[in-house]
Amino acid sequence: MSSLRQIVRHPEFRQGMQDMSSVAPGLGAWGMMTGVAMIKSGMSLFEAIAMTLLVYAGSSQLAAIPLIAAGAPVLVIWATGFCVNLRFVVFSAHMRPYLMHLPRRWRLLAGYVTADISYVMFTKRYHHPPLTDVERQSQLAYLLGGCTINWSSWQLASLLGIFLAHAVPAHWGLGFAGILALLGVSLSLASSPLRVVSAGVAGAAAVAAFALPFKLNIVVAIAAAVALCLLLEKTPPFRLGEGR
Repeated sequence: MSSLRQIVRHPEFRQGMQDMSSVAPGLGAWGMMTGVAMIKSGMSLFEAIAMTLLVYAGSSQLAAIPLIAAGAPVLVIWATGFCVNLRFVVFSAHMRPYLMHLPRRWRLLAGYVTADISYVMFTKRYHHPPLTDVERQSQLAYLLGGCTINWSSWQLASLLGIFLAHAVPAHWGLGFAGILALLGVSLSLASSPLRVVSAGVAGAAAVAAFALPFKLNIVVAIAAAVALCLLLEKTPPFRLGEGR
């Protein structure tokens, strides 16, 4: 197993940082908006800082903030955060062949720092799990390089939003900048008919089920897209891998 020093010095670590830097401004805008939202919802400085460092999930934080402000039961807040972040179960299942060779401490670190865009960037660059030690080191270096920029840009911007919450005008629309960053990266992955169809189905299902409580429309979108893809993946022209 490579040491952290070897990973940081690997060329793929720098490449991961470089690729992630292209979307860091959008992530930063979203993180700053989340930090502002936490303070303006009535959370204390300590609570907001602890949430951004420990939760590290913008959509889950934004879903939980109004529930915390309204004094909702803890179980309801946890259930909401779980449902909103259910997509990470899918991410984990996909990433398992890439990371199961690692010691537990590395898997825990990767699980904490890997977010939506770092996952997307990684799977876009590496279509298949590693077969050799050289490939394992390269993939881990790229993943951690991207995650370093992702985590840093989010946390720094979120902390900035927390400390400057009352000085940031609401009309800046910072949240929309983060959405645009996610959208741009997501569209770049629509490289096969199956992926285009799954993205369209997920989007339509999310909009159709928008009225569901606790952001359950996200769960519906994931379930609909996965179910349809399972039906179509063996059917031309939707065979998985075509269009790459």
